[in-house]
Parts: sequence; C-alpha cells; structure tokens
Amino acid sequence: MHSSSPLPESSSDQPSQPQIPFVDLSLQHRPIQADILAVVEKTLSRGDYVLGQAVAEFESAFAEACGREHAVGVGCGTDAITLGLRACGICPGDEVILPANTFIATLIGIAQVGATPIFVDCERATGLLDLAAVESAITPKTRAIVAVHLYGQMVSPLGLLQLAERHDLMIFEDAAQAHLAEREGYTAGSVGLGAAFSFYPSKNLGALGDGGMLVTSEAVVAQTVRSLRNYGATRKYFHTDPGGTNSRLDTIQAGVLQLKLPYLKRWNSDRNRLAAYYDRALQPLTAKGIIPMQNVSKAGHVYHLYVVRVTANCPVDRTVLQLELNANAIQTGIHYPTPCHLQPAFQSLGYSAGDFPCAEALSQEILSLPMYPGLTTAQIDRVVDAIASVVSREPVSTLI
Repeated sequence: MHSSSPLPESSSDQPSQPQIPFVDLSLQHRPIQADILAVVEKTLSRGDYVLGQAVAEFESAFAEACGREHAVGVGCGTDAITLGLRACGICPGDEVILPANTFIATLIGIAQVGATPIFVDCERATGLLDLAAVESAITPKTRAIVAVHLYGQMVSPLGLLQLAERHDLMIFEDAAQAHLAEREGYTAGSVGLGAAFSFYPSKNLGALGDGGMLVTSEAVVAQTVRSLRNYGATRKYFHTDPGGTNSRLDTIQAGVLQLKLPYLKRWNSDRNRLAAYYDRALQPLTAKGIIPMQNVSKAGHVYHLYVVRVTANCPVDRTVLQLELNANAIQTGIHYPTPCHLQPAFQSLGYSAGDFPCAEALSQEILSLPMYPGLTTAQIDRVVDAIASVVSREPVSTLI
C-alpha cells in the first residue's frame, strides 16, 4: 500500500497570490442564491418542466428589453441561429455573408439550413464585420448578412441598414455576446429581421445550463420558430413542418433568466466601467504593443469580453505572455484562435490561409483578460502590473 507524500513547500517566503479567474459566476449568483432556489422549487411544485409558465413570462420580458414584439426560447444559441434563419426564409442555395472571426456556432447555424456561407474580413481595431468587405462580396445569390456583435459591441446598425437597403438583403443578428448592447440608438436584437441570443452560463445574461432565444418583430417568424422548436407542431400532435426538432428552453432556466434580467443593466454598466479602468491602466503599455480592442460604442459596449491585441511591437509573443500570466494565477482566454474559414470541418468551402488578413492576424494577437461583474480594480491593477512586468523586461543577452 502506497502512502501519499505532501507536496514540497515553496521556496518563496511570500504566500502565493489568490487566483484571478477568467470568469467568476459566484459573485453574481451568491447574493441571489436564495431566489434562484425559490425559482427551482416553484417549478418543482408546478411540475411544468417543459414550455411552462416561466418560459412565456421570460420570453415576453426579454422581447420588451430588446425592443422587439416577440421572443422564442430555444435550447441553445446555435439553435436560435439555425431555426431563426430557417424561419426568416433562408434556404439551400442562398448565400449568407458572415465574418471569418466568429465562434463556429454562427457558421454551423448557416450550414444547417443548407445555405452557402460567404466569409468576409473584419476591422482590425474592433474585430467587427467590415461593411466595405461585405459590399464587395455581394452576388446575385446573396440573401442575407449575419452581423456578429462581437465581444459585447454591435456592428454599426445604421451602416448595416443602409447596406441592406441598397442591395435588398436581410439582416440577421448574432447577438450571443451582446445582451442589451446599444449603438446609434439601437439595441442589440432590434436591427434585423431576426436575432439570436445565447444564455450559456458565462454570457452577460446566463442560465444555469444551455439556453437560447430568437427575437423578432415579425409574428410569422416567431410562430415558425415556435413550431420548429417543438417538432414542427402548431398544436399538440399536429405537425406541419418536416424540419421540426426538439429545442425548447427549459422552464427552470427561463425562471432563472427572468430572475436575473432586472440585474442585467447594472451588470453591463459594471463591465463597461471596469473596461474603462482597464483602458486607462493599460494606456502606458500601448508603446509596448499591448493595444485594447477599440470601443466605438461608448457606454453601449457591454464587454462580454475584454480583449487586447498583443501586437508585433510587443517584446514577447502572446503565448509567453499568457503563460506568464497563468504562472501569476491570472486566467486568460483567446476568442478565437482559429478563424472559421480555416476550421478543418469546413475545408470543403474552399478557403485558405491569406484570404482574410485582418481576421487571421487578430487570431494570432488577441488575448481576453478577466472580465465580470464583481471584478475589482485592485485585481485589474494586478493583471496590468503582471503584463507590464512581462513586457518591460530587458531581453537576456546570449554570450557567444
């Protein structure tokens, strides 16, 4: 029988610093934990676990928050894209434009309706869809633009609407990272024919599991998604759409989201305030090649992620910086390391390296720093100090 041995003691006299997690959901859940448990108990007492009362109540509240007439809860954000595009009339053979630098769910949603994804590049400073590139990619088969509101910031609504009107195109919003984001007088979800949201736990408005929502002001689109999510049935055991599936927002998740929705504006405001603090603290490091992604939305940016670019001017590369931060108990992420057009699963689309220089360059530069309501300015100071320590070191001379 083997006995376990204690780990060797650290040689440092200083205690290790507490970890700064990339996301800490406990900070927002702890104050409302009793209310969350009450939501669960309420559902247990009613027994309406699927498409129960809380689903309809949350759908109504979320539609109103987005400035839309209808909202339909589904199983996840990817399904909100797939079912939403189908309900908006996107069919096999239609070309749908999307940015190369997005999460794979955007691409999968387009592919699942049988449409042809057409990638375009992004803006280097913001990561948002390059509308000039969109215009250059339009062909007679182009039917829609999927505008991805990235990192918590909206693609220009006015630019999108003007472009769509010039070319008679449909706008569909992927707002998975942009709950209640604002720009140019519009709220995320209020620009296109339809918009998809995700309620993955780490989102600005997150469930305790998966969940998604399609919002629209067109009754026929909403009704189609309601049918599609429930086996293509317009009423129980009466199925009119062969493309139906099982994708329904759980009643417990809807109840939790309904509980959290009134806190969302405050949480978003906290994120924006913390991002402004990051911006000021990082300003001296811009000369060292650490460049925050640009905010062109001011208070309308809801900072689902706080992302910096580790540019060619930085004396260390991103991998070294990320490893050093991890060694200092600071978690980071990369969103996203491989653009969609270079993903192995979609090589058949015919794209290759070099097609979208900005998206490809960003994938090698971007680093997401800790960002969540409850993060403290002292923690941000520690993150920035750690970055400064790494990028300000003198290079080690090698004796020959």
